[in-house]
Amino acid sequence: MLIVELGILAAVYGVYSVIRNSVPDDEARAVANSVRIWTTEQSMNIDFELWLNHTVHAIEWLTVTVNYFYVFLHFVVTGSVLVWLFVRHPGRYRAARTVLAFTTGLALFGYFLFPLAPPRLLPSGGFYDTVAIHETVGALTSGDLQSLSNQYAAMPSMHAGWSLWCGILIVMFARRRWLRVLGVLYPLATVLVITATGNHYVLDAVGGYVTLAAGFGLQRLLHGRSLHAFKQHVPAVP
Repeated sequence: MLIVELGILAAVYGVYSVIRNSVPDDEARAVANSVRIWTTEQSMNIDFELWLNHTVHAIEWLTVTVNYFYVFLHFVVTGSVLVWLFVRHPGRYRAARTVLAFTTGLALFGYFLFPLAPPRLLPSGGFYDTVAIHETVGALTSGDLQSLSNQYAAMPSMHAGWSLWCGILIVMFARRRWLRVLGVLYPLATVLVITATGNHYVLDAVGGYVTLAAGFGLQRLLHGRSLHAFKQHVPAVP
């Protein structure tokens, strides 16, 4: 059953990727939106991305670490949480998966309606594309593999949205205190990583959180109860 479930999730993510990458490649609009986001952050005094990007770039081992965090943990941690829920919390698994599915699906509307160039692609923005500079293996945001991913699908950030989904579920359902601590730290670390690498603005993360909140709301509307109300071992909802 777990193998079948993982296969279904992989297929769904494949469909999501195809739709995400079919968004029109409107560079002019994406750059204009990027300038708008950056200006808005400056007016709000939350524009720490450039400082963080330059600070991390100055320390090679730290840059390489955050690069691989960005490229791989997004999938590894989310996948691990899904497996953990399926095995240890079968009564909650499908409701939790529904939240993630709604969140990811809603993100597609953001990519279509608000194409956004990440900070690393902002002309004269001064950001380092750390993933490209260090030729990070497996990256879809630069190098030979960048044609496989829409470079202007940055708002909302699913790195932020998925990481907060992981953190919330770990804090809600994990029994060990150290795991709950990691559940708090992981989404915070993810925000630092996505901004340090020049792949997202702070407001992209906020967009991811808003999308996740909508995902939780739709799950409650669909099932008539919040995720926390599901029992650990009671058969999951269809």
